[in-house]
Amino acid sequence: MARFNKIQVLTAMVETGMVPVYYDKNAETAKQVVKACYEGGVRAFEFTNRGDFAQEVFGELSKFVAKECPELILGIGSIVDAPTAALYIQLGANFVVGPLFNPEVAGVCNRRLVPYTPGCGSVSEIGFAQEAGCDLCKIFPAGNVGGPSFVSNIKAPMPWSLIMATGAVEPTEDNLSAWFKAGVTCVGMGSKLFPKELIATGEWSAISGLCKDALAIIRKYKKE
Repeated sequence: MARFNKIQVLTAMVETGMVPVYYDKNAETAKQVVKACYEGGVRAFEFTNRGDFAQEVFGELSKFVAKECPELILGIGSIVDAPTAALYIQLGANFVVGPLFNPEVAGVCNRRLVPYTPGCGSVSEIGFAQEAGCDLCKIFPAGNVGGPSFVSNIKAPMPWSLIMATGAVEPTEDNLSAWFKAGVTCVGMGSKLFPKELIATGEWSAISGLCKDALAIIRKYKKE
């Protein structure tokens, strides 16, 4: 059961401006990564459905977050079908993200008032997703569908659009400033925020530092 309502979830994603995206088959490692992000100021986190028994890891992570990271909103990513979305909502997912737009997923999420952020690669897909009740749309893969210029060109005729860019997002001032100047609502960031060597050696404070630095840059360039 989701611990936060739809308004709380979207507000956290909008105000924080960054949603870390991560998967690990080891539940204990995943817990440490989430905790590090939380201590770095992150308040919305996307665990991805990318491996065997990912739902079991997420179940453990969901219970851990409820106890150890009470203000963190935990969501699930890489969702492409409605049954999988329903499974993760039962396990406590507060939002659902996908690499593509599936109207059946929108139906499941809308029924439970759980935000669904689908991956869209065209203006028409964004329009169809909005029509299906998706408040926040993900452009994906953001670097391949046009980058920051794609966002600014969407916002011109459709200024009401709330856009999350995922793919080709890096925790640097040059990169983040370009996305936020273009008008993104938030960004999803994966591997660049979690260098493999830091995960391997358990340097959790370094990951917290990367999150703090990225969030500071976002605050600097984020449009009201």
